[in-house]
Amino acid sequence: MSSCCCCAIPSASNSNSSLPGHPSLLRAKSLSPLHRLPSRIPTTHSSPHCTAQATCPVNSRYLPKVAVPFDETPHSKARSFAKLISSHCRSQRWSDVISVLASMIADGATPDRFLLPKILKACSELQEWETAATVHGYVITAPLEVDIVVGNSLVDMYSKCGDITSARAVFDRMPVRDVVSWTALVNAYADAGLLDVALAMFQSMRENGVRPDLISWNALISGFARKGETGMALLLLDELRENGLQPGTNSWNGVVSGLVQNGCFDDALEIFRQMCLHVKPNAVTIASILPACSGLTALNLGQELHSYVIRNGMKMNVFVGGSLIDMYLKCGKSGFAERVFADLEIRNVPVWNALIAAYADEDKMSEALDLLDLMQKDGFVPTVITYNTFIAAYARRGQKDEAFKFLFEIIRKGLKPNVVSMNALTSGFHHSGLNDEALDLFREMQLPKLFSTRCSSVLIGMLDVIIQPNAVTINSILSVCADLKLHHFGKEVHGFVLRNSFESNVFVSSALIDMYAKCCDMSSATKVFHGMKDKNVVSWNVLMAGHNHNEHPEAALKLYLEMLEQNFVPSSITLMILLLSCSNIMALRLGRELHSCIEKGRPDGCPLTLASTLINMYAKCGSIKDAKLVFDCVTEKDLVIWNAMMAGYSLHRMTTDALSLFKQMEQSGIKPDHITFTAILSACNQEGFVDEGWKLFKMMEDFYGVSPTLEHFTCMVDMLGTAGLLEESLDLIRRIPFRPDACLWATLLKACRLHSNYEIGERAARALFEVEPRNALNHIVLYNIFAMSGLWDSASTMRNALRDQGLKMVDISSWIEIGSAIHSFKSGDSTHPEMETILAMWNKLADGMSKVGYVPQNVVFCDQGEVDPFTCYHTEKLAVCLGIISLRANIPIRVSKNVRMCIDCHSSIKFISKIEDRDIFITDGCFYHHFRDGTCSCRDKW
Repeated sequence: MSSCCCCAIPSASNSNSSLPGHPSLLRAKSLSPLHRLPSRIPTTHSSPHCTAQATCPVNSRYLPKVAVPFDETPHSKARSFAKLISSHCRSQRWSDVISVLASMIADGATPDRFLLPKILKACSELQEWETAATVHGYVITAPLEVDIVVGNSLVDMYSKCGDITSARAVFDRMPVRDVVSWTALVNAYADAGLLDVALAMFQSMRENGVRPDLISWNALISGFARKGETGMALLLLDELRENGLQPGTNSWNGVVSGLVQNGCFDDALEIFRQMCLHVKPNAVTIASILPACSGLTALNLGQELHSYVIRNGMKMNVFVGGSLIDMYLKCGKSGFAERVFADLEIRNVPVWNALIAAYADEDKMSEALDLLDLMQKDGFVPTVITYNTFIAAYARRGQKDEAFKFLFEIIRKGLKPNVVSMNALTSGFHHSGLNDEALDLFREMQLPKLFSTRCSSVLIGMLDVIIQPNAVTINSILSVCADLKLHHFGKEVHGFVLRNSFESNVFVSSALIDMYAKCCDMSSATKVFHGMKDKNVVSWNVLMAGHNHNEHPEAALKLYLEMLEQNFVPSSITLMILLLSCSNIMALRLGRELHSCIEKGRPDGCPLTLASTLINMYAKCGSIKDAKLVFDCVTEKDLVIWNAMMAGYSLHRMTTDALSLFKQMEQSGIKPDHITFTAILSACNQEGFVDEGWKLFKMMEDFYGVSPTLEHFTCMVDMLGTAGLLEESLDLIRRIPFRPDACLWATLLKACRLHSNYEIGERAARALFEVEPRNALNHIVLYNIFAMSGLWDSASTMRNALRDQGLKMVDISSWIEIGSAIHSFKSGDSTHPEMETILAMWNKLADGMSKVGYVPQNVVFCDQGEVDPFTCYHTEKLAVCLGIISLRANIPIRVSKNVRMCIDCHSSIKFISKIEDRDIFITDGCFYHHFRDGTCSCRDKW
């Protein structure tokens, strides 16, 4: 960690430092009255990292213009006021403390060194910087600043107010410093997130001969834990023991709380278990660890902690009670949460808000509204947080008028809508599909005194101030831009980010990367990524996922190696993204390496999300046996695991196995969903299983309660079309309660090509052209249908239309894994370093194939009537040739392609598999093909 040069650690010398700009104040012999006291607190440091300036004007609201100097304070008056101030401090009536102080000074009495710490405590609790500065002025004019107790209170007060510069200035001027002085400043830097400075201050304390006590260690440990530096926090915990101290309950609480705040719930529970072996948890511990139970929905442990509270007679305060309520609600036990709430002797607004939010999150809006009424009847006044809960809930449901009603209620109550209110609206509208409304809000929330949004049918009101978007707002809007592919508006938001210095926020930068990637602008996405100073695992994941989205899986895998070189530890999300990359390019070797990493890092078992991704990866890479092995190793299977295995069987056309697995799933008590039926209906897309498919399709809604979607109808059209029942397919399309999309018409068009039915094929193609007028692949499929049927005039017309409309093919790519390298081939690109050798191998294979009857299938003519020679060099053919050259004869060749194989490639690779006696596996984005001995597993029905 680098040190903060502008907050340099003081030297070991305790000599009084001069104050630039105020030399006369220290030399003054006469004491100034209050109105002549300095209006600004002098400092010796100024830091851009500090959260506030050490410049606080005198607070004239509480204190009079003229006061009696300290040396004239009547002791009898001072004692009476001191007793009253002490009483208010014990009752935590901090505002009353300041009021009494004003009366005290007005009555000619002034506080002494014993009362000042209590007054400064009140200032820190109320964040009364102006009053604190005035009190500090008293301290300077009286010879009290040298008092260590008063000095420590000043350091602590400025630290609590977030004014580190002033805290440091007071600290530097103290002639004597004890462990309390040092600890207050260490804690201030840790709270501000300046961990490097906090650690340096801690080391300087030791070098100056001051031995840190347990409170000092706790301040440093909790600071690192809160900022997510849990590894360092645990190291400091060990060092504490090595220095002869035993971690107390507060030491452990700091680590547990920090882990929970950073979402490290499993780690928090582990530290909690260790803690229980050394010290007894207190109420703070319970309140800190219960959110981990909520995050993991660990109901049993949460109930054990509840029992612990009862057995040990802990007071059920609002913190423990609030955490228990949240835990029970997150675990789906609303009845238990209500009982805890009812048993609370003292409730506060946050507890009411938590219960209301829980019901709102569960879409139980009537119950939430009832609670709002009860809250007000119980004498509690709803806050902006309360209303924001309802705004967010209604916005998520798409009920914008109701959401704006509660926004208006905030204004009517005299409260101020804040950026959280706006974020609740924008994110909620995005969630419910009201994206235009979300974009309008982003524009309008920046307009001064002009909040009458087009989103609502009513005038909302006038805001007194501009509500400036924050990082959460920007992330929501960038998500809208990403989903709608609004590249231009996304760039405008990027401009806003740069103008307002949000680019340093790692989450905003990650959202920008995601937006550009989903808008197919990987150049800008990569530029944003490389411009980030503080990357985290999320930013790496987003860019890798972006490469996958743009069909550059090899780039994602390359980025992973860079990530490891920079010492980032991959998360479960990282591994899922990488396994998807392996699936897309049939990188089986790398997929197995990732599987080994998962097993080494998780000896207790693979998480279900990763297990399902592994099953998918092995199936798509052609190793259905490995997929089944992973499936069998999962002891407690969920629906996702069953669906992944069924989809694998479907991909490999193992219909009998898929149907058998479906029955096993039913017997295990797992209810199928729409994904299950997509997999099982796709598996029935073979001869002999049409009746079984119809039976499942009809039972789907009647027996299982799953409404068929357009995807399920597409599966049925594919099943009927593959079986040659093209008229039946057309009839089913007429009866579909949805508007047919491009995928459905393309499925029918594929079946027409398969059965050379140009009449229905032309009808399907015309419909497809209306839905996707700019997709060149649709024209080529129809061209092939005409050509295979001998309708050369129609084929020529289709070819001319393709050329006249200026349609271009998508970037066709194929990939093959050779050793540790991923080789990619793009259509029209001949830059591969081994291209000459590859083409020589193709010529050799072409000669061999011609001798055993190979004839090019999809002939494309040049203008001169000659065959285009480059039609033979399709990308998967080039990849297969490289595999033959580079891989041993007993190793299967695995190639992935991003579009459906053409007829000629399919035919030629069948011949190659026989001539070379090789197993060749190819996935083409639509089907899985296993070529062996001149045949394909798809039986030429792809």
